[in-house]
Amino acid sequence: MPPALVALAIGAFGIGTTEFVIVGLLPQVASDLGVSIPSAGLLVSGYALSVVVGAPLITAVGSRLPRKELLVGLMALFVLGNLLCAVADGYALLMVGRVVAALCHGAFFGVGAVVASGLVAPDRRARAIALMFTGLTAANVLGVPVGTALGQAFGWRSTFWAVTALGVVGLAGIIALVPPQPASGGLRGELEVFRRPGVWLALATTALGFGAVFASFTYLAPMMTEVAGFSPGAVTWLLVLFGAGLCVGNVLGGRAADRRLMPSLYAILALLVVVLVAFVFTAHSPLLSAVTIALLGVVGFATVAPLQTRVLHQAEGAPALASAANIAAFNLGNAAGAWFGGIAIDAGFGYTAPNWVAALMALGALGVALASGRLGRVPVPA
Repeated sequence: MPPALVALAIGAFGIGTTEFVIVGLLPQVASDLGVSIPSAGLLVSGYALSVVVGAPLITAVGSRLPRKELLVGLMALFVLGNLLCAVADGYALLMVGRVVAALCHGAFFGVGAVVASGLVAPDRRARAIALMFTGLTAANVLGVPVGTALGQAFGWRSTFWAVTALGVVGLAGIIALVPPQPASGGLRGELEVFRRPGVWLALATTALGFGAVFASFTYLAPMMTEVAGFSPGAVTWLLVLFGAGLCVGNVLGGRAADRRLMPSLYAILALLVVVLVAFVFTAHSPLLSAVTIALLGVVGFATVAPLQTRVLHQAEGAPALASAANIAAFNLGNAAGAWFGGIAIDAGFGYTAPNWVAALMALGALGVALASGRLGRVPVPA
């Protein structure tokens, strides 16, 4: 395993932690800054929207920079954003810090995936991408709970100080361990790949496939307390179970994609449909729902490495901007899945209804993936 992958994983761990840890700190932030919980919740929405905008924008702006230097600049931006959060004495500065930190998110994962895939042999690229994304899964299992506990014990700013320090470690690791990387070749070459239908089909597969996961996951807490009968305190352990599933799925998805990319993607998306349909019924049983949550984590995150690898294949020759756009597609899917799931609940179909919505989205992703596979792999530009 190249040491550079460890540095990229540390950066991913810090970024994943800062994205999600704010959820557990919303009551403290709202109380300390004198704002409502819904207003504090906009710190989550603001971050997500900044990822969607920042992923292609920052990658495009930095397209002429060597990739290592671009990664260094992105981690420096991440450190700056979290430092602003740590010293924020008001809501406005905290929001600014969140936006600044989020601007690096999509570009880091997009460019980092390209760099990671170039560090290993062609038949190990998906596993290298999965290893980098291990930092993101570890953030859900370890970083978010620890960061939340730290903020509750010593104040929410202490969490952002810790994440800032983590960003500095990731920055130092990238400087020391990532080998020199060539520039992407300019914005024009990066934009050219968006003329390929396969790129757009791959992005649509990502948005629908991972959106399906979030259509269900977003409403996990009310589903477990109101339908399965768990106590509110048990939800934390169910989230840990889901996070453990993410880690397993990340590894399995990377290995499967390196063996046979498209057949693996078809199989994973089909399994996702099955798990989500089953969740409609298993949600009524505490034991079966817990098992299904773990399976949802495994199958849901097993899609990540194949989806990212598919975009790199389709955008071969100038993959950086398309890779970053795929990170934006992940976040668009998350937002759309949560929205559609909420519509189903508001319509009176109950707390298990988001699972039907999610299954339909996963089925749509499978259909798009099959259409994409029919196109075949685009030829590599001269």
